[in-house]
Amino acid sequence: MKKIYLLCSQGMSTSILASMMQDCANKHKLPVEIVAYPHGKLPSVIEKWALPDAILLGPQVKYLLEETRQRFSHLNIPIIMISQEDYGMLNSDKVLKKALLAMQENKEKKNESIDDIWSNTVWVRRKRE
Repeated sequence: MKKIYLLCSQGMSTSILASMMQDCANKHKLPVEIVAYPHGKLPSVIEKWALPDAILLGPQVKYLLEETRQRFSHLNIPIIMISQEDYGMLNSDKVLKKALLAMQENKEKKNESIDDIWSNTVWVRRKRE
């Protein structure tokens, strides 16, 4: 099961998007767990629970993107921004696609084989919108 963490300032507004993304993943039978957290709790979440396969930051913590990338670069996972438009419109399908594509590209960069269920899923392979 792949894990995607969504981060914002308090983890509340992002939890709505995370829930919608989880519904979308379930609908497409993707083995993904999507959870929202406050940005400040990320170190303890990683320490206590599990390493994520991707980290997505909400627009309200955009200023923390580079700091987050530097602090967690040793994890070798994608750390990306959720666009203001997708966040505001709760475009869960599009945000999920971007996360999965970022995870796939990250594996390709590390020359790992891509054997995840979504690598052959037409829904994910569509060009980025």
